[in-house]
Amino acid sequence: MRAGFYPKLAWNGITKNKRFYLPYILTCVGMVSMFYIVSFLSTSPLLLYMPGSETVSSTLNLGSWVIGAFSLLFLFYTNSFLMKRRKKEFGLYNILGMGKWNIGRILFWETIITVLISFVCGAVFGIALSKLAELCLVNVIRGDVDFSLTVSSDALISTLTLFSVIFLLIFLNDIRQIKFTNPAELLRSENAGEKPPKANWFLGIVGVLLLGGAYYIAITIEDPVSALVLFFVAVLMVIVGTYLVFISGSVMFCRILQKRKKYYYKPNHFISVSSMVYRMKRNGAGLAPICILATMVLVMISSTASLYFGSESSFAIRYPRDFTINVNFMDIEDMNDENISSLRDSIGGVAEDNDASQTDVIEYRWASVSGLLDGNEMETDVSNVDFTIDMINDTTIVYFIPLSDYNRMMNKNETLGEDEVLVYTVRSSFDEDNFIIKQGNSFEKIYNVKNKLSDFTISGDAAMGFYPSVYIVVPDFASAVAPLSELLDYNGNEMVSLRWFYGFNTDVPTEKHAEMETEIFTAIGNVAEDIESAHGFSCESREEESVSYYSTFGGLFFLGALLSVVFIFAAVLIIYYKQTSEGYEDQARFEIMQKVGMTKKEIRKSINSQLLTVFFLPLIFSAMHLAFSFPIIRKILLLFNLNDVFLFAVTTVICFICFALLYTFVYRITSNSYYAIVSGQKRRRNQ
Repeated sequence: MRAGFYPKLAWNGITKNKRFYLPYILTCVGMVSMFYIVSFLSTSPLLLYMPGSETVSSTLNLGSWVIGAFSLLFLFYTNSFLMKRRKKEFGLYNILGMGKWNIGRILFWETIITVLISFVCGAVFGIALSKLAELCLVNVIRGDVDFSLTVSSDALISTLTLFSVIFLLIFLNDIRQIKFTNPAELLRSENAGEKPPKANWFLGIVGVLLLGGAYYIAITIEDPVSALVLFFVAVLMVIVGTYLVFISGSVMFCRILQKRKKYYYKPNHFISVSSMVYRMKRNGAGLAPICILATMVLVMISSTASLYFGSESSFAIRYPRDFTINVNFMDIEDMNDENISSLRDSIGGVAEDNDASQTDVIEYRWASVSGLLDGNEMETDVSNVDFTIDMINDTTIVYFIPLSDYNRMMNKNETLGEDEVLVYTVRSSFDEDNFIIKQGNSFEKIYNVKNKLSDFTISGDAAMGFYPSVYIVVPDFASAVAPLSELLDYNGNEMVSLRWFYGFNTDVPTEKHAEMETEIFTAIGNVAEDIESAHGFSCESREEESVSYYSTFGGLFFLGALLSVVFIFAAVLIIYYKQTSEGYEDQARFEIMQKVGMTKKEIRKSINSQLLTVFFLPLIFSAMHLAFSFPIIRKILLLFNLNDVFLFAVTTVICFICFALLYTFVYRITSNSYYAIVSGQKRRRNQ
C-alpha cells in the first residue's frame, strides 16, 4: 500500500465523524491545558516567594492529581461513545477484506492525530491561560502581581507523560474491542438496542437504602471531626446509591408511566415512553454520572466560596489580637508570678522601644487535659475503652484557669471556696452541680460548680479547636493542677499541657508588625532561657499571619472553581454525547412515524416529553443530594471556624440557581440538536 494510506484513512475517519470527534478532541485539549495550568501554578516562581506558598502549592498539587485521575476516567468514558459510532465503519472495513491488524493501524494513526492536536493546542492554550490563572490566583490570595510570562518545563513534561499514558491505555482498549468483536457485531453495534428491561426491585431498594443511609449520616452528625471522617463514607454511599437508583429506578419509573393510561396513551407521551423503556437501563447509567458531577460541582463551589467569603470573620476569631504570644511549660511550679511577670515585662519593653501602646490586653495561664465526658464525669484513661466513631462527640478538653487571672482579665471580683469552680463551655453544654475528673480507679477529683459563666475570652487556638471544651476557673491554680500532673496517657506521657497566653492590640503601623514580632520573639526567648521548664514559645502577628491564612482559603476557592469548570465541562459533554447518540438511534423510529402521518409538530412535542421526563432528573436528584448534605458540610466548615449558616445557605442557593440556569441552557441546545437529527434535518443538510 502507498505510504500515507493509513494516516489518510484515519484523517478521513476523523473529519467524516467530526460531529463526534470535535467535542472529544476539544475535551482532550481542555484537559491537557487545565492539567498544565494547575501543575504550573503549583510550582509557579511567583507563588514560591509569597508567604503561605507551601499551603497553596500543596492544595494545587492535590488538585493536579484530581484532574489527572478524572481525565483518565472521563476520556475513557467519552471515547466509548466514539467507538460505538465507529464500530460499524470498522465492521465494513473488515467485511471488505481489511484485517483487524490493519484496522488497528487506522486506530493508531487516529490516536496519533488526536494526541498531536491535543498536545499542541492544549499546551498553547495552557501556556496562554496560565498567566491569567496565575493573576486570578494571586488576586484571590491577596498577593503581589507580576506580569511576566513564564513557561514551566516541569509542568509540560508531567503533562506530556500523564496524557501519553492515558492515550496509550485508550488505544489499547480500542484494539481490545476490535480484536474480540466479530464483523457482524461491529456492523450492528450502533443500532444494537435493548430488550425491554425488567425492573430490578432488589437493586432499586439497595440504592434507596444507600441514599437513605447517607442522608441519615448527613443530618444526624453532630461533631465536626466525625463529620469529616464520615463524609467520605456518605459520598461513596451517594455515588453507588445514585447509580443503582437511576439504572433500576428509571426502569420502574417508565413502567409506572406506562400503567398510567391517561398519561401514557397520548401521542407525545406514548412514543417517548415506549422509546425510553427499551434503553432506560443504559439511559439511567448515563444520567447517573451527570447527577454525580452536578452534585460534586454544587458541593465544591458552594463550600469553597463560603470559606473564601467568610474568611474575614473566621480570621478575626483565629487572631483576635494584633499580637499573640504563647509559652509552654513542663512544670507548674515555674508558672509562678515572678516568671510570668518577667515574660510580661519583656513584651512591654519591646512595645516601649517601638512607641507602641498595648490595648485590649488578654492574659492568663491554663492547664489542659482531655478525655471522654459522660454527663458530669470525664474519664482520662481511654486505653481500655473500645473507642468508636460515636465517642468523638464525647471527647472533651478541660482548661483550668486561675481565679486571679480570670478576675484581672474580665475585670471581675469573683471569690471561690475550696473545691468550688466557675464553668464556661465552648461547643458543648454543661448544667451539672459538680464536675468529676477521673482516671480509672487510681484518681478521682470532684469540683463543685458555683456558677456557669456566660462570657469568657478564649485564645484563637482554642477558638479554632473542633473538640468541645470546658473552662474551669479554680481558686488555687497550683494545687488544682499538681494532682493532674501525675496523670499519664497509655504511652506513659504526661497528659497535662501547661501554657501562658498573652495577646494585645497596638497602634503601631502594620508595616512595622513583622519587625516587632521578631523583637518580641527574641525577647521572650531570652527570658525563657532562664526558666528551666519553658520548652516552647511562639509569637504571632495578625498582619503577618493574614497572608498565609487568606492563601489557604483563596487557594481552596480557586481550586474549587477550577475543578468545578472541569466537572461542568464533563457534564455538558456527557449530555451532548448522550443526546447525539440517542438521536441517531431514534432517527429510524421517527422516520417511520413521519411516513405513517406524524407531523413535525407532534415530533417536537414527543421529543420535549421524552427529554423533560428524564433530562431534569439529574438536576432534581443533585438538588436533593445538596439539601441533605447541607448539615454535614456545615459541620465540616466548622473545622475552618466558619459558623455563618446564613452565608453558607445563601451561597449554596445562588450556586444552585446559576447551575440550574446553565443546565437549562444546555438542555435547550442539545434538545435542538436531538430534534435536528431525528427529524432528518441533519441528514438533508449533509447531503
